[in-house]
Amino acid sequence: MSDDEFLFLRGCIHAHFGIHFDQDSKYILEKRLSGRLIDLGFPTFHEYCRYIKYNQGKEQELRAIMDVLTTNETYFFRESFQLKAFSDEIIPELIKKKTALGTRSLRIWSAGCSTGEEPYTIAMLLSAIPELAGWNIEIIGTDISRKVLQFAQRGVYGKSSFRTTAEIDLKRYFHQHDDGLKVNDPIREMVTIRYFNIFDENRHSEIGKVDIVFCRNVMIYFDQQAKQRAIELFYSDLLEGGFLLLGHSESLMNIPTTFTLRHFHNDMIYQKPDHVSLVVSGE
Repeated sequence: MSDDEFLFLRGCIHAHFGIHFDQDSKYILEKRLSGRLIDLGFPTFHEYCRYIKYNQGKEQELRAIMDVLTTNETYFFRESFQLKAFSDEIIPELIKKKTALGTRSLRIWSAGCSTGEEPYTIAMLLSAIPELAGWNIEIIGTDISRKVLQFAQRGVYGKSSFRTTAEIDLKRYFHQHDDGLKVNDPIREMVTIRYFNIFDENRHSEIGKVDIVFCRNVMIYFDQQAKQRAIELFYSDLLEGGFLLLGHSESLMNIPTTFTLRHFHNDMIYQKPDHVSLVVSGE
């Protein structure tokens, strides 16, 4: 891979998906994409770059690139301290607020859901909250890799996905399948899995307004510009008072934003300023 070819491919990946490869990552990009040359029958990266630049199947190939570039290491009930803040503090606050407003609906978006452990975990936690019985709950799991989305839709998992899952939850939410444990239907029915690129600004209306965005361990792949763009889009997608949950190694430090950082008992969570809560609380 020449330097010009690296810069072209790096630019395409960054423009479409926000993922940044610095100059030191040239070898990694070359190694991971070499399989695509073999699959498509191209002898050099020069032909491959021309294909991406001029072929009508460009968008499909860029999605295929994401399948080989992104890592999808995740598991159920990941980052338990944050999930406890979600289920024990954020959800009760939303229940109180929405009840006062006369609504009984909750929409949560897992952006970058990978193989599905996160949105299914969210569904499990919500199903265990009695106050949400009878509520209209919608959990949307999205990713840019169609390969992992097929895995998520199937809902069957092996041992590595259960490294922090309690035995009681294994019995409550899963059943034995041929090659692993499958998520029980009531939990799967709470979750919609779909392809989505968060940088496709024209399609954010398809997601609609949400109460909570989970985007954990996704922005570690973004450069500063892409992070800023993603945060602005999430801010727009959230309802007033909505929450943004990032991974434990991620923050909005050095990113201009109007999100506020809420200090809960179990974790610190970003929140979109809420003017409605002032009325609800009587302040």
